[in-house]
Amino acid sequence: MKLNAFLIPRSTIISILMCLTLSGCAFNSIFINYPSQIIPYKQQINSPSPSLDLDDIANEIDSNDGLLYAQESGRLAQINGSFEQSKHYYQQAMEAYKAFDDKAKISVTDMGSKASSLLLNDNAIPYRGPGYERIMLHQYQALNYLFSGDSQGAMVELRRSNELQSSEQARYQKSQKSVQAMANGTIDAEVNKLGQSAGTVTSSFLNAYSYYTTGLLYELLGEPNDAYIDYRKAAQISPNNKYLQQDLVRLAKQLSMPQYDDFSRRWGDAVLATPKQGQVVFLIERGFVPEKQSLTVPFTIDGNWQTVSLATYQPAMNNSAPVSIQGLGSVLKAETIANIDALAINALKEDLPAALVRQALRVYAKAEMAQSVRSESKRRNDQIDAGVIAMQIFNVITEQADRRSWLTLPNHAQIARQYVDPGEYEISLDNTQKTKIEIKSDKTTLIWVIDTGNRTRFYSIIL
Repeated sequence: MKLNAFLIPRSTIISILMCLTLSGCAFNSIFINYPSQIIPYKQQINSPSPSLDLDDIANEIDSNDGLLYAQESGRLAQINGSFEQSKHYYQQAMEAYKAFDDKAKISVTDMGSKASSLLLNDNAIPYRGPGYERIMLHQYQALNYLFSGDSQGAMVELRRSNELQSSEQARYQKSQKSVQAMANGTIDAEVNKLGQSAGTVTSSFLNAYSYYTTGLLYELLGEPNDAYIDYRKAAQISPNNKYLQQDLVRLAKQLSMPQYDDFSRRWGDAVLATPKQGQVVFLIERGFVPEKQSLTVPFTIDGNWQTVSLATYQPAMNNSAPVSIQGLGSVLKAETIANIDALAINALKEDLPAALVRQALRVYAKAEMAQSVRSESKRRNDQIDAGVIAMQIFNVITEQADRRSWLTLPNHAQIARQYVDPGEYEISLDNTQKTKIEIKSDKTTLIWVIDTGNRTRFYSIIL
């Protein structure tokens, strides 16, 4: 069956192509892949002497990809230690998510963007981040509030992060019931490759780092029962992390939980501070999450050239070697709590069935447009038809994979914890950049370390 909507005059099609070509920033991610837009900012923040200017990227917050630009702006400001500025950008991202939640299932705006995606590519659809990005947004906002001295604001974000872990899982399960994968050898190979790259991580919406962070902040802010719940959830995802195991044993003993005997039998008795000791806790983030790549397959339909482009990831490299922390007497070895790159890979894998449905509709729509132009050319007996040539070019240049994702997130996160005598210490990671910290009796010094490759930043607070 033909779609009459695509039987449009050649002159009209050429006019559409001219408008799209001249539209510039209005279709920024449609014709210019998103990773290339963020590279300059990652280079700035990774410079040994960064001079971060967020004006240009912040100006894009009102664009089609505004939610994504707000997340990137908030994270860049946060890495640079500008927690108040980061809170402002993150709040804009949260408002964008809420607008998605409040939007009716079918709206004029949504229909317009979906129609554009049929003629152009998935980049025409307003960006709505995958579950793990939204969860980490609230996790990072909680840290913003904490390091700004607002414990109540941090508590609000902790609870929102917990709620999202459950709601995103339910949303994913519901969406998958209505979508079936398309049988295709190349696509099947991509799904298998993504699964292998993700390793033992089986979903994008269950994040041990987020659970551990919320559990830690609950504990530090005087809510040990909530902390215990989140530590247990983190341990279900990352069961072999020894610091997480020790936290569970310690809290189970402190709260007189019936699981204490089982925990202590599996992981040893609770290690407690001696009188006057304080403790130091490390949250260590390293690198940047990888960029999506493009998988493009050219083919012809009725003599008209078309391409199919889907996002993919290169095979993940194991670059999460344990961090060595020097300066606390003995060397303290951190352990990985989550690989954010694996969460990103799983998010793409989970979205692939829906992306394939959109791809199939787009191929059909473009084929109908091409056939309409060719039929009109034959009717006019044109030897060389500008509309046919323009249509061929249009089909190729507009088929761009959707490579959008939150690219200033870390590649992976590690944690470490140790009881220490009070005093001042000069610490370093892997014998590189050093910083001074203070440990107080019966207090916790939380050290948030952000290592972007060429520079390591230390942020600390005593609670």
